[in-house]
Amino acid sequence: MKVLTFGTFDHLHPGHLAFLKEASSNGELFISVARDANVKEIKGIAPDQSEGDRVLALKNAFPKANITLGDAQDYLKPVRDISPDLIVLGYDQKLPPGVSQEDLSCEIQRAAPFDPDIYKSSIRRKLIPRASPSGTSDIDN
Repeated sequence: MKVLTFGTFDHLHPGHLAFLKEASSNGELFISVARDANVKEIKGIAPDQSEGDRVLALKNAFPKANITLGDAQDYLKPVRDISPDLIVLGYDQKLPPGVSQEDLSCEIQRAAPFDPDIYKSSIRRKLIPRASPSGTSDIDN
C-alpha cells in the first residue's frame, strides 16, 4: 500500500517522527516536503531550514521512505504522480489550498496527536530563535 504524507518538517522533532512512523505502519511511505515559497505563502513565514536541509533530515531519519519536494504550483501533482492508496495527515493538518477531499481518489486518515502542547511546530517556532536578515538571531537583537 502506498502511503502519502505532506508537510514542512522544519526542525524535525519527536512529533514529526511519531507522525511519520504512524503513517509508515500502513505501508510504503512517500513524503512530499513543502517548497520554501509555498510555506511562506501558506503560513506567512518562511521555514528556518531550507527545503534541501529538510529533505536531508527526513532521508536520514527515514532512509527507506520515498522523499521528494512538492510542486511549486500544483499541490495535487504528488498525488497524481504517486497514486497513493492512503493519505495520512497530521492531527491538525489541513489539505493544501485549493485541494478538497473530492479531488482525492484515496482514503484520508488523521494521525494521532503526539504531545501537541510540546511538539506542535507553531509552539516550537516561538521557542527557537530565528535568524534575522543581518545573520544574528532574534535573541541577539
